Amino acid sequence: MNVKTNVMTIVTVTAMLIFGTAIAQEDGISWDSLSDGQREVLSQLQESWDTLPAERQQRLSRGADRWDNMSRQQRKDARERFRAWRDLADDRRQQIRERAQIFRSLPPDEQDRIRKNFRHYREMNRDRRKQLRDRYKRMTPEQRQHLRDRLAKRPRPAGRD
Repeated sequence: MNVKTNVMTIVTVTAMLIFGTAIAQEDGISWDSLSDGQREVLSQLQESWDTLPAERQQRLSRGADRWDNMSRQQRKDARERFRAWRDLADDRRQQIRERAQIFRSLPPDEQDRIRKNFRHYREMNRDRRKQLRDRYKRMTPEQRQHLRDRLAKRPRPAGRD
């Protein structure tokens, strides 16, 4: 009976180790399971890859996959955006993060409206955009709020993009 108990204990411990390792590997991503392109992009992390949390490994692998599938121009644009982001002051980056969080919390139709308005603004010629910015800068905080309130109440044309 004592031998039987020891065998059962050994089997149980072995099973726990095997299943525990399998579960841990399910969440994480092994370095060898990454594509060649992902490994190339993430090469600086190879030595520490196994120590990264599973969620971080997943995020990094998705980002490396996106990078690997970008055209040369898209990569150049992404580098420029990253440089511009890195050069921003910490408080400005924090402000942008907070505004992005607010935007993500808006209903989808409101997000679409904001995107359309931004596209419309970007399509304006440079002089018209400058006129609008200058006029907005000259407004008092009360006038700005009144404008926002008025625009929020304005009926939206159905066909406008």
